[in-house]
Amino acid sequence: MTLKNRISLLVSLLFTILFGLASTLIFVLYSNFRKEEFRDRLEIKALSNIKLLVNVKEVDDQLLKMIDQNSINRLYDEKTLVFDSNFKLIYSSIDDAKINWSVDDLKYLKKHKTFFKQQGDYEVYGVFYDTKDRDFYALISATDDYGKRKLLFLRYTLVISYIFFTCICWVLTSFMVKKAMSPLGIFHQKIKNINENNLDTRVASKNNKNEIDLIANEFNFMMDRIEVSYQKQKEFTANASHELRTPLSRIISQIENTIADPATSDKGKSFLKTILLDINQLTELINSLLILSKIDNKKNESTEMHRMDEILFSAIENLNKSYPEFLILFEIEENNNLDMALEVNGNKNLLEIALTNILKNACVYSDNKQAKVIISTQDDQLVLSISNTGETLNEEEQKNLFQPFMRGKNSKGTTGFGLGLRIVQRILTLHNASITYSVPDINTNLFQLFFHS
Repeated sequence: MTLKNRISLLVSLLFTILFGLASTLIFVLYSNFRKEEFRDRLEIKALSNIKLLVNVKEVDDQLLKMIDQNSINRLYDEKTLVFDSNFKLIYSSIDDAKINWSVDDLKYLKKHKTFFKQQGDYEVYGVFYDTKDRDFYALISATDDYGKRKLLFLRYTLVISYIFFTCICWVLTSFMVKKAMSPLGIFHQKIKNINENNLDTRVASKNNKNEIDLIANEFNFMMDRIEVSYQKQKEFTANASHELRTPLSRIISQIENTIADPATSDKGKSFLKTILLDINQLTELINSLLILSKIDNKKNESTEMHRMDEILFSAIENLNKSYPEFLILFEIEENNNLDMALEVNGNKNLLEIALTNILKNACVYSDNKQAKVIISTQDDQLVLSISNTGETLNEEEQKNLFQPFMRGKNSKGTTGFGLGLRIVQRILTLHNASITYSVPDINTNLFQLFFHS
C-alpha cells in the first residue's frame, strides 16, 4: 500500500470512528435528557394530583378526573393511581388504563421516596408524599410519544448524517491527500528514472519549507555530490586510459621490431608473441574503458539523422578488415515504413561502435564464425536482429548479461573482458534504444536492437 493511500485510509478511519463516537454520545445524552425531562413532568403531575386530593377539600375523585382530563399538561396515555397509608387505592385517573403495581412497590416507595422504571412502552414514576396526618403513594404512568418521536428523528438524522459525511470524508480525504502528495509522486518518478546517463537530474522544490521540499533539497544536494564524484571517477578513468595507451603503443612497437629482427631466436620470438598477445588484450581493455568514459561526455553533443543500414554496412566493412574470417549474412524485410524507420537521430561514431561490438560478439561466440542480421520494423520502430548458432546462456547468465566484466560459460577459450555488450547497451540507452537477448531455438542466440521513434 502506498503512503498516500495509507494516509487517506488512516484519516478517513479516524474521522469515521470519531464521528461515530460523537453521534453515539449525542444520541445517548439526548436519550437520557428525554428520560429526565419526562420523569420531571411525571413528578410534577403526580404531586399536583396528590396536593389537590389532600389540600383542597372540595375536590373529590370525580372532580379531579375532570380536572385531570382537561389539563393542558395532560400526558399521552396517562394513568394515575393514588394510595393511602394502608395501601388502599383512593384515586384512579382512567379506568381502562393499567399500571402493574404491587404492595412491594409501595413499600419500596416509603423507603426510597421515589422510583422511575420502564414497563413496556410506558414509563412509570412513583412518589411517596408524607403529611402530618396521613401518608400517600402515587403511581403515574404515561408514554412520552412526543419525546420518542423526536428521539427517533434524531436517530435517523444521525445515521444519515454519519453515512453521508463519512462518504464525503473518504472521497475528499483521498482527493486532498493525492493533491498534497502529488509533489512526492513527481519526486518518486524523477528518482526512478535516474541512471548513470542523467545524473544531472534535479527535483524542483519551492521555498515553503514543508517536508517534501526539505527532502527534495537534501536529495538535490546529494545528487550534486554524487555527480561530482562520478565525473571525477570518469575523468580519472578517461585520463588513465588515455595515458596508458602511449606507453603500451611503444611497448607493442618495440616487441614487433624485436620479433622482426633476424637476430632474435625462435624461442624468443615465440615468447614475445605471447607477451604481444597479452598486451593487445590489455590495449583492447583500455580502449573499451575509454569508450565507456566518453559516452557520457558525448550525450549532450549535437546529433544528426543517419541511416542505420549505412552505419551497419560500415560496421561490417570495418569488422571484415580486422577479422576477415568472419561472415555476416544480411537480410532486409520489405516494408513500406522501413525507409522512414531507418532514419535515426544520433551520434554516428557511437552507433557504429555499438554495431561493431554486437556483430563481433555474435561471430566470436558462434560455432561457425557466422552471424545473421535482419532489418525489420515492429510497431513503427526499427528492429535489428543479430543471431548466431552456438552455445546459449542460462537464465542466471541472461540476468547479468549486460553487466560490466560479465562472461558466460560459452566464453571459455575466447579472449575478452566482458565489456562489449555493456558498451552496446550504454550507447543504445543514450540513443533512446534498447537491446534484448533471447533463445528462440536450440543452440541459437538472438540479440534484438530496438530503435524507438
